[in-house]
Amino acid sequence: MLTNRVKKLSGLLFTHEHKDHIAGMDDIRAFNYVNQCKVDVYATKQVEDSLRREFPYVFEDLKYPGVPEINLHRIEDRPFAVGDLDFIPMPVMHYRLPVTAFRVGGFSYVTDANHIPEKTFELMHGSDVLVINALRHEKHVSHFNLEEALQIIDRVNPSKAFLTHISHQLGKCVDVDALLPPHVRCAYDGLEIFVD
Repeated sequence: MLTNRVKKLSGLLFTHEHKDHIAGMDDIRAFNYVNQCKVDVYATKQVEDSLRREFPYVFEDLKYPGVPEINLHRIEDRPFAVGDLDFIPMPVMHYRLPVTAFRVGGFSYVTDANHIPEKTFELMHGSDVLVINALRHEKHVSHFNLEEALQIIDRVNPSKAFLTHISHQLGKCVDVDALLPPHVRCAYDGLEIFVD
């Protein structure tokens, strides 16, 4: 956030409760201080339960000064707005764990998944940009590998696609990008995506 000079956080959306996806909760304190307001946080009931276990001090009635200040919103099976943006939650599976993917206009984002139900494919139909996880070349129990991610990209048929949640086992992005179709690239920290 500092490297990319992010000054305002309009909302924080959680896809699922794994530690590498919720550990940043403490980092919103700086936005509380600078913007002098609570941050809107969006999560399913399952993720909310995990947040309450992992960050109990955030939810206490008598809070210690300086803990993250949030407004918690429940993600249900229906669209919701964050500021001027309308989000469509899309269910995917991360082995046996439900994960929430999101669509915003022509942009679809899927992380930590190895199965996409037909209902979600229907919701992703017509996406201009797709971001999808591609952990490595070999099969994995809970993530798409590169081949599987490319098959999904072919099915969704976006104008552009970016691979995310990449491990060191996939290789250097410069080498991976050379193997990919022209409209598919590895995502990277600081990447900005513009969608009409």
